[in-house]
Order: sequence, then C-alpha cells, then structure tokens
Amino acid sequence: MCGIAGFTRLTRNEPLPLDLLYRMAEVQSHRGPDGSGFYIDDWTGLGHTRLSIIDLAGGAQPISNEDGTLWIIFNGEIFNYVELRLDLLGKGHCFTTSTDTEVILHLYEDYRQDCLKFLNGQFAIAIWDNVKKELFLARDRMGIRPLHYTICDGVFLFASEIKSIFQWQNVSREIDPIGVDQIFTFWTPLPGHTAFRGVQELPSGHYLKISERRSAVKKYWEPSFCQVEDQLDWTIDEICEKTQDLILDSTRIRLRADVPVGSYLSGGLDSSAITAVVKRNFNNKLITYGIHFEEPSFDETEYQDLMVSYLGVEHKYITATNRSIGDYFPDVVWHCEKPLLRTAPAPLSMLSRLVRDSGFKVVLSGEGADEVFCGYNIFREAKVRSFWARQPESRIRPLLINKLYPYIFGNIGGKSTIQKFFASGVEDVDNPFYSHEIRWKSTSRIKAFLDDEFSGQIEPEGSYHQLRASLPPAFFSWDFLAKAQYLEMILFLSNYLLSSQGDRMAMTNSVEMRMPYLDYRIIDFLGRVPSKWKLQGLCEKYILKKIFKERLPEKILKRPKHPYRAPIKESLLHFNSTCGESISYIKLRESGIFNPSKVEKLIQKVNSGRHVGEFDNMALTGIISTQILYEKFVKDFNVSSGSITNIQKVIDRRSVGAI
Repeated sequence: MCGIAGFTRLTRNEPLPLDLLYRMAEVQSHRGPDGSGFYIDDWTGLGHTRLSIIDLAGGAQPISNEDGTLWIIFNGEIFNYVELRLDLLGKGHCFTTSTDTEVILHLYEDYRQDCLKFLNGQFAIAIWDNVKKELFLARDRMGIRPLHYTICDGVFLFASEIKSIFQWQNVSREIDPIGVDQIFTFWTPLPGHTAFRGVQELPSGHYLKISERRSAVKKYWEPSFCQVEDQLDWTIDEICEKTQDLILDSTRIRLRADVPVGSYLSGGLDSSAITAVVKRNFNNKLITYGIHFEEPSFDETEYQDLMVSYLGVEHKYITATNRSIGDYFPDVVWHCEKPLLRTAPAPLSMLSRLVRDSGFKVVLSGEGADEVFCGYNIFREAKVRSFWARQPESRIRPLLINKLYPYIFGNIGGKSTIQKFFASGVEDVDNPFYSHEIRWKSTSRIKAFLDDEFSGQIEPEGSYHQLRASLPPAFFSWDFLAKAQYLEMILFLSNYLLSSQGDRMAMTNSVEMRMPYLDYRIIDFLGRVPSKWKLQGLCEKYILKKIFKERLPEKILKRPKHPYRAPIKESLLHFNSTCGESISYIKLRESGIFNPSKVEKLIQKVNSGRHVGEFDNMALTGIISTQILYEKFVKDFNVSSGSITNIQKVIDRRSVGAI
C-alpha cells in the first residue's frame, strides 16, 4: 500500500509550490515509508509515498506512459496485473517497470475510465492527462482504499487521508454537524461524506474527472442482487463448488507479492477458513497473527490455539489490556479521522504493529465474509422479525431474538426488553430500512448529548432521505435479506470496517491488508444465489460452513457468533488522561459540540458502578472520540514541516520562474 496526494488548479493562477506536495506526502508517510516521488507542472502536482511490495527496486512513482502525456500515482494492488500485462504487451505497449501501477496506466490509455472494469484489486488511482489538463481519480469497488478531496480557492486537492488535504492552510477545518449526525445514526458518514465540512470522500465504486471546464463523479460498480425469479436455480452442491473455486483463486492472486504474506487468525470461521486455504494450498510455512484480550468476555484465545494446533502454523499475538486500548485510542482517532462508537480499532492497530515488527508488510484478512455470506445477527434478526410480523401478537416468536444477543441481553434480558426494543415497526416489512432502522434509531439516541446550537444545524430525518434517494431502483424489488446485505455492504463494511478497522489501522504501521472474500467475482456470484442458501433457517453463513465442513474443526464450525469487540469504559476512563480530559466541562464548552451537563450525567453513571449497557458505551466512545477529533484537527492541528525523506524522483515541469 501507499499514500497518494495532489492538487490541480481550476483557474489560471500561478503554479502551486512544490513544498505543498512535500507537506501533503510527509503527514501521511506512515502509508509509505519506503520512498517518495513527485510530479509537478503549471497545472497540477502529484505526490506519492511508497510501501514497496511489487518490483521493489524499480517501482518508484509517479510513472508515465510512453510519450509522457499521462502520469499516475497509485495506492493499492491490482491482483490480476500479470494477466493484464500480457494482454497489453500483445497490443504493443512498452513497459519500463514490472509494477501493477504501469499496467493501470496503459489500460487507461486504451480504455479511459472503462479500464476500471478490468481491474481486480483494491485501489485509489490518480492519473493526470497533460494534454487535456484533466485529472482522473478512481476508487475500488468496495472502498478498501480511501480517497478524499475538496476545492478551495480554485484549487482541487485530493489525498488518501484528510490530514494531507489540511496541509493547504486555506482549507477550513470544521467538524460537520451533518457528518456527526450520520455517524451517530449509521456508525459512519454516508458515502461521499466525511466528518469535516467541505471535505468529501470519493464513494466506493466511483470515479471522478475534473478539469478547468468541468467535473463529474460517476458510479461504475455497486453490489447487486437479483429478484427471486432471476436467482440461480443451481443445487447447493453446485453453488458450493463454484464458490469454493472463486475463494481459492481469489486467495491465490492475493498472495502475489515480492515480500512474504501472513494471515490474521482470530479463531472465527472467516479467518480460519482463509488461513486453511493458504496453509493447505500455497504456503506450508505460514505465519499467523491474533489478538488476546485481558477481559475474558472479549477473548478468543481458545479458538486461536485450536486452529494453530490444527493447521500447524506459527502464531504470533498481542495481548490487548484495558490500559493499552486506552493508551492507543487518541492515536486511533488521529488515523481514523472520524468519530468512533467502538474501541475495537485500537487492538487492530496494536496487531498491525506486531506484523510490522516481525518483518511483514502484507497480511490476509477474513473481512467481508459476514456481509457476503450473511454472517451477522442483523440478518437473522431481520428474518425473525419478518417471521414475527406474520403473527405480531405471538408471545413465542419474538423470543427467538433473545438467542441472537446474549452479550446484550445477558444481564437485562427478558421478554419485555425484547418486545420494547425489537417490536417497533415489526409489521412494516416494506420499509426499505426494515433490517436496520431500529438499530439506527437506537444509535441516534447519542444525539441527545449534542449541544442545541450544534444540533440545530442538522435537518431532522435528512440523512434518511439522502440515503433513500441514493438507493438503486432495483433495490426495492429485492427480498429482505438482499436489501439488508446491500445496506450492510455500502455503509458498515465500506465506510466503517474497511476504513476505521481496516486500512487505517493497518497503514498506521505500514501494513497492507488483503481480503479474499471481497473479490468482486465472489460478491457478484453470491448476489445471484438464493437467500435461502445464505441463511438456512437461522444458520448463518451456511454456504461457507458447508464448503469447509471437512476442512475445519467442528468446534470452529459450530461455535456461536462472537462479534469482534473491545472493552470501552474499562479502557477510556480508567487509564488514559487524554480521553478523560477531553470530556472536561471546559473542553466540552470550548468545542461546542456536546452539552456538558448531559455528558456529566453519563460519566457519573459510568463511574457509579451501576450496569453500563451497549448504548452508554457507544455514547461514551462517540463523545470522547469526537472531542479528540476536535482537539487534533480543529483546535491544535499542526502543519507538517514537509521534511519528507527518501525522495526517489522529482519531475518538475513548471515554467521558468515558478516557485
């Protein structure tokens, strides 16, 4: 992986300084510590920090095409670049490197934006056309790699991370009430939005073209599902055989690298299956990485140890103590660049440090399987509620919900709790947000802690209206499970898991994560598979379990769903002074985001020794992380010195006399 950044002028002003590129690159140098490169002319500038994984010696960027009319910087990996390169060589293209980056550039020469349909990978791309004076940006189908942008003073700025854009000091740094509203509803900004006013994120599966005369953002791909009558009529054995072949090939091409590749191993089905595929088919000396927790209720050591013994892999792990989670949390917010509702990213940051310290740059992850194969309880919950809706007066049907959430209702469970929480809207099965709305409304209660003036800038129900307007027309003809999968993919997966718990926590320590389950071929194929095979009764991930029935221990296949979580109140208030100080009365009043009196009551409850539920923990994390975000990005943001090191190339094509 790498970091990319740059700018292009939209008006005919003076060329921009090269040191701006240096500052933009330096502040995200953790994304690429192995080298840096720059291109600048009278219109545009491109900056790149490199994490070298393919063509270690000759892959420095920016890279140009044969006649120097196109220049590219690239963050990511194109896993099918070997096959694409052969095709391009057959068409007469000349290559100066062995990189996947140059493959993209020559594809763009031939196909322009349609080149994206050929790419199987995870990427953020910037290509400057020096003839048309046009900048092309693109982001991978699922949004594994980030890409942000803004326009200020007639200058278009873009970067992998927002802190890089803020190096242009004229860009306003303000927490956006609308972004906060979305995060405190959906856990994440809606596609295209961020937590900062005026800063946008290119949505997954989209590209952008911008020049002096025009700009356009267009979608080229999204997760798609079939109406019932158009779904595959294959047998379950045929479906499993095809899926197994796709997983095998997806894993194979994600092992392409000129450096060793490890694997995350949590002890859950998803990572265990990928680890087994690698160990049995490709790498007999596989090294795996996992997290042990001080808090027993969060710990999966027993299952990790079982898989390590079963597969015979070398396993390394970190122990996430309550203190270490609190210590890491402020830095986590700096890298995530948005408010968080969980501390779960912190142990993943520790884990990526272990990977890097052990000499690895690349790891495989089981991320995405829950969304693609229907592993989350939210899918089972939607099925139970739709079943319940047929007999809303039933006393027995709602009790099925209690079995899904023992970690929520274990201490406060009971029929009345279930009825109150899950009965809302149970009969409204045609609601496009049927699967998610009760959860979103529960999360939205955090907004009660907002300051009145701040919340007054939020349009009631505005985020819901915007999300509904963005849904594809076909969405409304899908079954309830397909709708739930789509919402989970475009929101929670793309904008939270792959960002706050994926790219950002891995790249904090210059580690690249690769997700075999998120190969678009797997997503497209499973989108055609009938829902009954994904969620068989209430058996989640039925297809995946059937494929690996003879390849994994029964205890792994049949273990109850264990969502990845981390301690909150035990970590944020009891140890780290930064977290505690961020919610002092003075700092709350200074930021103007939250009502200090209401926050004080929450803290008193948390510190009282009384039961603290899921909502209180979410609210606590959301308030602390938002306050830290304000401190680090609005109040005390430090502009980089631009002292970038290990510069491998600088192409300066500015006119004589430019700064």
